[in-house]
Amino acid sequence: MLLAQISDLHIKPPGALAYRRVDTAASLARTIARLNALTPRPDAVLMTGDLVDRGSVEEYQHLKTLLERLEIPYWLLIGNHDARGPLREVFAERPELRQGGEFVQYAANVGPLRVIALDSMQPGQSAGTLCETRLAWLAEQLDAARGQPVVVALHHPPFDCGIGHMDAMRLDATAARALEALIARHPNVERVLCGHVHRPMFVRFGGTIAAAVPAPAHQVTLDLAPDAPSTFTLEPPAFALHRYEPQRGIVTHHGYVDTFDGPYPFYEPSGELID
Repeated sequence: MLLAQISDLHIKPPGALAYRRVDTAASLARTIARLNALTPRPDAVLMTGDLVDRGSVEEYQHLKTLLERLEIPYWLLIGNHDARGPLREVFAERPELRQGGEFVQYAANVGPLRVIALDSMQPGQSAGTLCETRLAWLAEQLDAARGQPVVVALHHPPFDCGIGHMDAMRLDATAARALEALIARHPNVERVLCGHVHRPMFVRFGGTIAAAVPAPAHQVTLDLAPDAPSTFTLEPPAFALHRYEPQRGIVTHHGYVDTFDGPYPFYEPSGELID
C-alpha cells in the first residue's frame, strides 16, 4: 500500500501569490499531476494541514477546484493557517471533518492502515497544542485500533528541529510529552506524520518515528544557527511516499514534483557495468 503525504499547500485566492513571490496554486497543480502519473499510483493522499493561507471560504473553494484534478482519494487535516468553519462549509460532503465535534479530527481506515488525524490548531496562533479533550479522544482511538497498523497525523511537529523560528511555533512541549506518552503505549503506531516545517525531518518519538515532509511550493530555509532569520527558499518541491507492507511496516521515500534527466541504465545490455 502506498500513502502519499503532502503538506503546507498555502493556497491563496485565484491569482494571488504567497509572500508576493510563490504561486502556490501552480505548485499544487504540478504536484497533483505528478501524483496522478506515479507508477504504481498511491492509494491515498494525506494532506497534513495549512491547506490554505488565511482560512477564507474563497481560498477553500480555490483549493477544492484544484483538487478536482486529483485522481486519488484524499484526506484533509487542519493547520494553523486553516479555519475550521470555512473548511467544513466548502467541503460539506466530507463527513469525517465533523467527526471530532469542535475539532477537525477523525479516524479512518485507509487501506490496511488506521489513520488517526488530529487537530493541533489554536485559532489566532501559529503554535499548536493538544488539549485534554483532544488527547482523551486520541487515547480512545488508539485503544480501539489495537492490533491494526496505525498512522497518527497532525500538523505541528511534536519535537524541536533546531530551526529556531519554527521551534517557536511547534506543538507545545506539554502537549508533545503527553502525545509521546500515549504513542509509547501503542507499539502498533507505525508513524507520527506532521507538516508545518516545510522540510523533511525524522526523529525517534514514543517508540516509533515522527516525520515531517517538504512542501509542494516553498521550503523553510535550512539554517540551524540559533538566531536564524525566518526565511524561505524555492528549493525543489517534494512529497513523501509511505510504503506499507505487513511484514516490514512502513518505509518512507521522498519524491520531487518536477522531473529531471533520466533514468539512465547502470549496466550494458550484456550485463556489464557501464564504465
